Amino acid sequence: MVSIASPSLSNDSKFRAQTNLSLLFQFTLIQINSFYHQLENLAKPKGEFKQLFQHYPCLSMFYTNFEKNFSYVNGQTAAKENWWIPLTAVSLYLSYCYFGKKYMATRSAFDLKMPLAYWNLFLSTFSFMGMVRTVPHLLHNLTTMTLEENLCTPAATQFGDGAVGLWIQLFVASKVPEFIDTVFIVLRKKNLIFLHWYHHISVLTFCWHCLATESSTGLIFTAMNFSVHAIMYGYYFLMAVNMKPKWLAPGFITIAQISQMFVGTTVCVLSGIQLWKGNESCAITKENVAAGGLMYGSYLSLFCEFAVKRFIIAPRKRAAKKLAEKNSKAL
Repeated sequence: MVSIASPSLSNDSKFRAQTNLSLLFQFTLIQINSFYHQLENLAKPKGEFKQLFQHYPCLSMFYTNFEKNFSYVNGQTAAKENWWIPLTAVSLYLSYCYFGKKYMATRSAFDLKMPLAYWNLFLSTFSFMGMVRTVPHLLHNLTTMTLEENLCTPAATQFGDGAVGLWIQLFVASKVPEFIDTVFIVLRKKNLIFLHWYHHISVLTFCWHCLATESSTGLIFTAMNFSVHAIMYGYYFLMAVNMKPKWLAPGFITIAQISQMFVGTTVCVLSGIQLWKGNESCAITKENVAAGGLMYGSYLSLFCEFAVKRFIIAPRKRAAKKLAEKNSKAL
């Protein structure tokens, strides 16, 4: 006998298949909705600081216990109560710039090529480590928080504790030993330009003020500076040991520096707008915004002037000089 499938059985199978598809579709919608709400929760700080590896547990293995348990409070309090440190450092630094040049005026320059190369390597490595710790956290904030939240969320909630807080405080502290850059310039009798020493003293005082006042924009400035310095000091090291690739032109470094100053100026302007609008919840002071805007704005102007002189005016002068020499020989 040939068996014939029951019509009711076939309809029942179709019903089950349709039910399973419906359940699968509903489950998918629930998962998407859950993921969406998780993103919303990430985007809205609730007053409790979360480190990057707490958002993404797979990163936990890349952080030390010291970094995970670091508290910003002691460092911030020390910065607030010890303004004599940066002021004394700046005073001694300016004294060295003046008297050091006087002292070296009648003496032969020191070579110091390799010590300077290794100093640049150290600063590049340090900056790279700071970049690895701060840039990912900043990118997370930029992609999960609004612009206003990135500009105004208190440091304690946005980036204060943990690895990011540690490396921000190391960044501020590093502005004192970075004065050693100038020690090499003076001892090697190189040209100590205004942009160089002005940059060093203003960066130290501004960064110290950011830490002391718990500036909400501190992470942005720190991540940018770490990134540019990792490249810049690495470039100086490669130049010193004659390992710089031909494609890495000095103009790239200047463009990176100018870009940093442009972004810094923009951040200060946007922060100022928040204060001008009367946003009392914005965790930044008028003094810090004004100082930052003045500093970054002046940097932007000075670096652009430096770039024009070095990469436009100077080459034209050299070309004109060569042409004049060629013409004089022809005569």
